[in-house]
Amino acid sequence: MRHARRIAAAAAIMVAATLPTLAEDKLLHEAIELPAVVLFLDSGVPGLVMGVIRNGETAVVGFGETADGSGKAPDGDTMMRIGSITKVFTGAALASLVADGVVKFSDPLQQHLDWGITFPSRDGHAIRLIDLATHTSGLPREVERESGPPDNPFSTLTEEVYSRALAADPLLFPPGTGGLYSNFAFDVLSAALGHAAGEPYADVLKERVIDPAGLKDTVLALRPGDEDRVMQGHNFDGAAMPNVPTTPIMAGASALYSTPNDILKWLGWHMDRFSAENGEMRLLDHAAYVSRDALSPVLGFDESGRMNSMGLGWVIMERDGDRPLILQKAGGLQGMFVYCAFAPSRNIGAFVAINKFSFATAMEMATVVNDLIATLEPR
Repeated sequence: MRHARRIAAAAAIMVAATLPTLAEDKLLHEAIELPAVVLFLDSGVPGLVMGVIRNGETAVVGFGETADGSGKAPDGDTMMRIGSITKVFTGAALASLVADGVVKFSDPLQQHLDWGITFPSRDGHAIRLIDLATHTSGLPREVERESGPPDNPFSTLTEEVYSRALAADPLLFPPGTGGLYSNFAFDVLSAALGHAAGEPYADVLKERVIDPAGLKDTVLALRPGDEDRVMQGHNFDGAAMPNVPTTPIMAGASALYSTPNDILKWLGWHMDRFSAENGEMRLLDHAAYVSRDALSPVLGFDESGRMNSMGLGWVIMERDGDRPLILQKAGGLQGMFVYCAFAPSRNIGAFVAINKFSFATAMEMATVVNDLIATLEPR
């Protein structure tokens, strides 16, 4: 088995040598090329792209195809759905609004969302904005809804569906007392942030997060010309999945598209810890707000590494051996699995994406990224 892996890796490295890279840091390229190609070959996915940023220098490598029969390997400018990584952008929008005094973490959801209903509470615990951002609201993972048609499966995710569900009290435990990963919560959070700011949440996100970080290809909806560079996702059986639209309410949990170059720039923005520009927002965004041992139950956080505490969408893993403290987030949508992580104290971050649903590979690629961070910047 080891011999076969060595042969496969050597063969893939010969292929990889022909692929372009945006990196000027050749050492970083060397560091990520072998783990990326071994992961690609072992997983059998149609395409994989990995990138790393350290002290402002970047490297990106890609293998396979962006779409069936395209013959084009993914690179730093390949657009893709980043699924639940969207949540940390929503967390950053919350941090920005808190830094500017528009909202407070402890504000009840009822204060910032005028849907004409009374929001549920349990044992005297109302849902607060911080509960939504840390997956401690008591809301279920998904809102109950009718299935959409195959060519538009998200069409039944609407504001009205969320409003009816909240009015019916779907809480599974008192807000703030337990942890349950929830797309429901982040979609509601984004709606509340838009109401609090007095403008559509899409504008809040662009003005307060995307534009200040200098991101050019991170969008909620594809623009003219983007379609040709979108990475095609595949289902568990290998069948290609359509690039279907999302609805406005999904902007908080899962709707963003981005590129490896933009994600690395985003991680670089986070690691510019001593910059005065948006400094308060960055400090708020990196803090740990809820410790694991303060929660019961704790469900849905550990697929990409054991959660020790929760930030604003970020899963925070305490230092372990050579590995420094890491903030990480995984995501998946329409046949894409993605993962990003950074160590703020060590000025290093990394990103990896595959274009086929495979839970085993998703867990392995998180391990590869976390180990890469520990290897390049051990504590």
